[in-house]
Amino acid sequence: MKDCPTTHNALTHFDEDGNARMVDVGSKPDTRRVAIAGGEISMSAKAYDMLADGRIAKGDVLGVARVAGIMAAKKTPDLIPLAHPIMINKVEIDFVKISKDCTIKIIAKVSTTGKTGVEMEALSSVSVAALTIYDMCKAVDKGMIIDKIRLLEKAGGKSGHYQIKNK
Repeated sequence: MKDCPTTHNALTHFDEDGNARMVDVGSKPDTRRVAIAGGEISMSAKAYDMLADGRIAKGDVLGVARVAGIMAAKKTPDLIPLAHPIMINKVEIDFVKISKDCTIKIIAKVSTTGKTGVEMEALSSVSVAALTIYDMCKAVDKGMIIDKIRLLEKAGGKSGHYQIKNK
């Protein structure tokens, strides 16, 4: 990354002595905030076909992964040490099956009205949804690859709108 900060001064989760801290958001106004994250999991043709046809022994893979992703968004402050507990308004998780690559794309959209953003919630949602797909399909393919988990877009807050250039 070209624009990586070279000192901890540019990072808000460190104090002036370099100690980790939770950012004080108490004086910030409540604003509408949305974050969209994405990622993917690639698998063997056999696993992909079984998932697509609903033949994975553990059941409805994408349905369970959707619920797991929603739960992950709600539990983010329990997983990420300096993340704030946030009242989430909505979590949407979509899956796109790409048969030519035997890949499932995962897209999570999280929204809130509050003092801090929901980027970590969206990223956690995608990560846990991918891990759930892996868990449910690992009996067929242990070599699945979880990849490209990233923030695609965010809106709201002091830093304004962000959107990745190449989704």
